[in-house]
Amino acid sequence: MSQPLLVDELAASDLESAIPALSRLLAACVATGASIGFLPPFDAAEAAEFWRKMAVQIRSGERRLLAARRGGIIIGAVMVVLAMPANGRHRAEISKLIVDPSIRRQGIGRALMTAAEALARREGRILLVLDTRSGDVAEDLYASLGFAKTGVIPAYVRSETGTLDSTTVMYKLLA
Repeated sequence: MSQPLLVDELAASDLESAIPALSRLLAACVATGASIGFLPPFDAAEAAEFWRKMAVQIRSGERRLLAARRGGIIIGAVMVVLAMPANGRHRAEISKLIVDPSIRRQGIGRALMTAAEALARREGRILLVLDTRSGDVAEDLYASLGFAKTGVIPAYVRSETGTLDSTTVMYKLLA
């Protein structure tokens, strides 16, 4: 029997010790073509630098980081961006949903997104926004969770092969 999945928020005090696991996870996702802002070659050292930069925003409360664990091992993560301008404090942005490539399609991304939505609700947010490379499996996941497509921006992201891909912008009203 496999270990149960636990999704919870990583406290700012736990960030430093989690950076190696988060870095390996992020590097593995980039290596398998995830469109999350990075291109190969990308290694765990570069990923660690990214997480250290994010740690500043997480500690300040601008971002919140949720981690999915099985047997104490981080196998997925997502960030909820709460830092918005004064006229946008009713919304939050979903950022960097990542799941260990070797165990995708087991409900981990769905569990992370459900937890992210719950966190946003607790923070008084009534609107979630995100973008994803058009046609990625994540787009189907978001749609199945009730996110609506607002539009597609052509030539928005460069893929690992060098082509320019479209991105789909999506939202979900929580109220």
